[in-house]
Amino acid sequence: MTYEVFDPRFEALTVSHSKLEKLWTGSRWAEGPVYVPAAKSLVWSDIPNDRLLRLDETDGSVSVFETPCGHHNGHTLDHLGRILACEHGGRRLSRLDFDGRWRTLVDSFGGKRLNSPNDVVEKSDGSIWFSDPTYGIDSHYEGDKAESEIGASNVYRFDPETGALTAVITDLLKPNGLAFSPDESVLYVADTGATHDPAHPRVIVAYTVGSDGRSVRREGVFATLENGLFDGFRVDGHGNVWTSAQTAVATYAPDGTLLGRIPVGEDVANLCFGGAKRNRLYITATTSLYAVYVNAHAAGW
Repeated sequence: MTYEVFDPRFEALTVSHSKLEKLWTGSRWAEGPVYVPAAKSLVWSDIPNDRLLRLDETDGSVSVFETPCGHHNGHTLDHLGRILACEHGGRRLSRLDFDGRWRTLVDSFGGKRLNSPNDVVEKSDGSIWFSDPTYGIDSHYEGDKAESEIGASNVYRFDPETGALTAVITDLLKPNGLAFSPDESVLYVADTGATHDPAHPRVIVAYTVGSDGRSVRREGVFATLENGLFDGFRVDGHGNVWTSAQTAVATYAPDGTLLGRIPVGEDVANLCFGGAKRNRLYITATTSLYAVYVNAHAAGW
């Protein structure tokens, strides 16, 4: 079965004869997919193997994009098409500039090193918002084991123009995936704190963005998962949230209703929309890269 439908609205978001495809396998923990239109390519992370992989859409070939790479996790594109990266090893937010060099954007807060930036999104005003849990310093598997200097896991807003870094969310145990609603009035953030406290809620939390565009106010839990964790996710042009949900991709309507699921068969880490029409859902799941065509498009396309 390709789809599990819980609400009729999900049928309008899928293509009935489109099947899930396994495009590549061979990673230890596949994460951070980002579609690069100018290169007709998908780039994603294999964190424990400290490498970035690249799928060429023109012929389906997969190659190593870069290794070592500082144990990259999440990625996104900025408004100029440059890749923004969350680095576990470098404990920094970096950017791949047009000259092919990775440059540090920010690596400390209040004079203390960041933990291990995890996921990132750019807002339309050019500010960059990213989560900073401790997964990259919890062990030597996804980075380099170290103590947290900050002593907390926050979501930050970085202003590339001024260099200012602000902790905008401080009430989550392990903030992880994050994305804005299409109109940027809501910021969704996954909390994977159950990895450190099994009793911790497995949730995506919704925050209302203030009129200043720089602050947020917690509205409440958007979605809850009984087993497994929400990790990375994306929002489509109609505001539906497509999220990792243990061994599947789950789709939630803007009102929080679970519309349906796409079973994958191994733990899903992250996903993104790609392809010429941004209607191909790329899925990174533990050892492999998957894709399925859907009747939805990336927000902003």
